Amino acid sequence: MNNSSSEPLFTYSSIEERTFFVDLILPIPVPRLFTYRVQREMNGLIKIGARVIVPFGKSRVMTAVVARLHNQPPQSYQARYVLELLDEYPLVTGYQLQLFTWMSEYYMCCVGEVLNVALPSGLKITSQSKVQFNPDFDYPELLTEQETVLLDELRKHPALSYEEVGRLVGEVNVPTLIKSLVGKRAVIVFDEVKEKYVPKMVRKIRLSQQYENPDLLLSLLRKLEKLPKQQEAVMRYLSHVPLQRNPALNQTGLDKALLNQDDEISSSSLATLIKNGVFETFELIQPRFSQTYSPQGEIKLTPAQQAASDKTMAFFAEKDIVLFHGITGSGKTEVYIDLIQKVLAGGSQVLYLLPEIALTTQIVVRLQKVFGDKMGIYHSKFSDNERVEVWKGIVSGQYQFVVGVRSAVFLPFDNLGLIIVDEEHETSYKQHDPAPRYHARDVAMMMAYWQQAKVLLGSATPSIESYYQAKQGRYGLVELFQRYGDANLPFISLIDVKKERHQKTMKNEFSSVLYQALSDNLERGEQSILFQNRRGYSPYIQCEDCEWIGQCPNCAVSLTYHQRAAELRCHYCGHKEMVPKLCPICGSTKVKTVGYGTEKLEDQLQILFPDARIQRMDLDTTRAKNAYQQIIQEFETGNVDILVGTQMITKGLDFDNVSLVGIFDADRIIHFPEFRATERAFQMMTQVSGRAGRRADRQGRVLIQTANPTQPVLNKIIDNDYHALYTDEIVERQNFNYPPFSRLIKLTVRHTDQRVSKRAADKLRADLAEKLGDERTLGPEEPLVERVRNQFLYDILIKLEREKINFKAVKAFIQECITNILTDKGLRQVSIVIDVDCL
Repeated sequence: MNNSSSEPLFTYSSIEERTFFVDLILPIPVPRLFTYRVQREMNGLIKIGARVIVPFGKSRVMTAVVARLHNQPPQSYQARYVLELLDEYPLVTGYQLQLFTWMSEYYMCCVGEVLNVALPSGLKITSQSKVQFNPDFDYPELLTEQETVLLDELRKHPALSYEEVGRLVGEVNVPTLIKSLVGKRAVIVFDEVKEKYVPKMVRKIRLSQQYENPDLLLSLLRKLEKLPKQQEAVMRYLSHVPLQRNPALNQTGLDKALLNQDDEISSSSLATLIKNGVFETFELIQPRFSQTYSPQGEIKLTPAQQAASDKTMAFFAEKDIVLFHGITGSGKTEVYIDLIQKVLAGGSQVLYLLPEIALTTQIVVRLQKVFGDKMGIYHSKFSDNERVEVWKGIVSGQYQFVVGVRSAVFLPFDNLGLIIVDEEHETSYKQHDPAPRYHARDVAMMMAYWQQAKVLLGSATPSIESYYQAKQGRYGLVELFQRYGDANLPFISLIDVKKERHQKTMKNEFSSVLYQALSDNLERGEQSILFQNRRGYSPYIQCEDCEWIGQCPNCAVSLTYHQRAAELRCHYCGHKEMVPKLCPICGSTKVKTVGYGTEKLEDQLQILFPDARIQRMDLDTTRAKNAYQQIIQEFETGNVDILVGTQMITKGLDFDNVSLVGIFDADRIIHFPEFRATERAFQMMTQVSGRAGRRADRQGRVLIQTANPTQPVLNKIIDNDYHALYTDEIVERQNFNYPPFSRLIKLTVRHTDQRVSKRAADKLRADLAEKLGDERTLGPEEPLVERVRNQFLYDILIKLEREKINFKAVKAFIQECITNILTDKGLRQVSIVIDVDCL
């Protein structure tokens, strides 16, 4: 697609004579574009990449994006008119449209599903029901007293929203009241369509322009000598806006709230000055990211970092992708900053991807000290309006550099020079629901390919696939094995909890060694991090007498006990219920918790160390917008002694005073039933170990609690031997034909009736195997959790070799087989989820 979509496609003279149509992408899961007729007054204004409002179905209106402009009416249906053009200049670039199309084809979904995920909610319109008086109504005797009151109010306004009606009529069932009035034809209900994005306005005040003249200003002050409160208001304004030095400052004005921040200026005095024309008020759009940072300029790299930066640039001269393998604490971020500065100096854009919002919070502060307000930030904890401002800031050129999580790949870049994918091994880059089920790292590579940009993949524990590509010479490989500031890697020890339980030296879930290490750390005033990759208090509750276990009614999983909320919760469907006092099966009072999560560890820590300041960081404690930032700042400033959390604390966080890391339940991580389990265990435990001992004056310590200290992967973690892990894993992957030697597509069949789901899965697998063969088509089998949200699941795994196979043709065949299932009369209610490059 042509990226110069902001240019008119036709001259005015040609537009006058012809009727035009647009092919639109609608944010719905339908595998086609829709053709609409362009209203004559929009001719010459509507452009590819612009948003429009269109009717869809009987009563819906939608935001759509123009993908094509032409003069061919649709053959199979009557084209409806575009209702409204939202953008004078397109907010979606040609590169984005190209990306949306590629993603829909590669990840086997609809382009509308891609658009729905790509556009922030603030760029989509919303419908709000409104009520207005029907001027033809003339039967007041039909009305009740409440209806009469409401109609009297409606006569005073063009229209009122349901919320406004509610405020007027008080504690009344508003929908019932309005329904009654509609039935009597007294009111008309309609949908008002509006954009969600609302600019942030600041109300300001300034002196009327005549008083920019020094003589007139002096005369004004003399006149106000008999009105001291009004004179004080003017003097207060002049203290903030020194007109004597620069009269032009008056045009910028002053926040009205700032003028009266100490309540020393009375509202009546200010109102009188405005009424008399001394002051005038006005409103300005204020950016939501208005903090001012003073860039510190160039950073200083160590010789090892400089060598890594230089080698990366040398690779970029011949390769598009470079893998930067730097151990934890080696200072990869400083190398990134150096490269970003070079690219920005050349006039190109930079996208810096991070896997977690928690990591974004800390790194953003470091980057803002270097790049100031020229840097945009984009992630899901921001409000709709904040994300729209970043989106528009890129289009306008305000932001040349953006830091964000995986959804940032959808931003409207058109001049990318560099994409950095930090912690490239992280599973957080993979979107699981809804479609498209994309991997941000792979999407970033396609973005870079189309815009002739470079990609830097960074990690202390690279994914096996990326390291394989580097070893094969397809990627450049830069390695940095020296910690920043001559700090040493932490000393890692294994603690045999099976032995300690036998000796009865455990304190709840804490081994005696870990307990003593935490005590010593608290005495020295040093900080500790404890890692348990399971949230909640306990994984489940169980009756000691009949062995009943609390189960989710919708999913085939036990309910997790959350003590703070005093409830049982399903982490798959969100079902919640109260904790039973008696066993619901046998009536026993012996209902106990089994296992432990982060909440239970936090609770035990408070008992074991009552004077310690303890904080928990997991999904339950970080739901609020600024929760990540608050927890990290508290820990960073030394107001927290022990931080306990899930995997979000393992990723790239940098704390000087952390000298101890404890890892719980290592065996569950290692023995998770999937082919990447060993790789993931190494990555997770190595990453969290890297949070310890990042200062040169002391070596950190890591304690791993395990029931089997002889497991081979644990020795590789102790030795920080990624190469040994890679050597063993790549042989296993090749022997069993797993990535990087194959591509995986997982098909999940779902239905509320298990027999129907199984029959559909068997038929689908048989159809696929006819052409693909049994070796490529595995299953169907029940997944680890075989029922979710009352739907029974069956997985089919398709393994496709990377060489000598037409991937596009195979996907077309898979789609054909799926269509055959979904159009079968007996299987129509079945749904099939497609996950390309499943993890």
